[in-house]
Amino acid sequence: MAELDRETSVRVVERLLEAYPDARCQLHFTTPFELLVATILSAQCTDERVNMVTPRLFAKYRGPEGFAKASPDEVAEDIREVGLFRSKSKHIVETARILVDEYGGEVPKSRDRLMELPGVGRKTANVVVSNAYGVPAFAVDTHVQRVTNRIGLAKSNDPLKTEQQVCAKLPPELWTKAHHALILHGRRVCTARKPKCHICPVADLCQCARNQAEQKAEQV
Repeated sequence: MAELDRETSVRVVERLLEAYPDARCQLHFTTPFELLVATILSAQCTDERVNMVTPRLFAKYRGPEGFAKASPDEVAEDIREVGLFRSKSKHIVETARILVDEYGGEVPKSRDRLMELPGVGRKTANVVVSNAYGVPAFAVDTHVQRVTNRIGLAKSNDPLKTEQQVCAKLPPELWTKAHHALILHGRRVCTARKPKCHICPVADLCQCARNQAEQKAEQV
């Protein structure tokens, strides 16, 4: 499938933003550290489940200082409902201790610095800097990876290349907004098993929908 040009890519995102006015970070947080923890917990887990766990978690452990004093086993018991809870608890406690010891309890605003923390990959770092600090960034999760390549905003199986291709076509002020809109589109319309092209607001611009329509026309 061919990639969309810059002008069409912007039109796609603008339409998605109109279709999903509620497009924003779905994780509940009040501080950059809470967002960091919530994003670590969200790996291979729904935002809804994370939002069920974090209120009591953040009430028990106050900021990075509270988590730094806890043991990974203790935190693991508090997040058992979340997938991979043992490894996540270890990463969260280790990260909290590094933040306290090396950053004065503050979450760094640098994506590269964030990626040095345990359990923090590029996607998590992009989510934190964009939503906590307003730094333009485009995070690529499974929904974004699938939808961008279906529509033609990107053409790569590699999340980093997908990120780079999309960012090259969109102005920085749209990166974070596009991320949120694409996630909702992937959950509600452009689903993994069977995309609902008949109700898609960008079907006329989508490479995948166009190819499917051409195939059906040939079969008639």
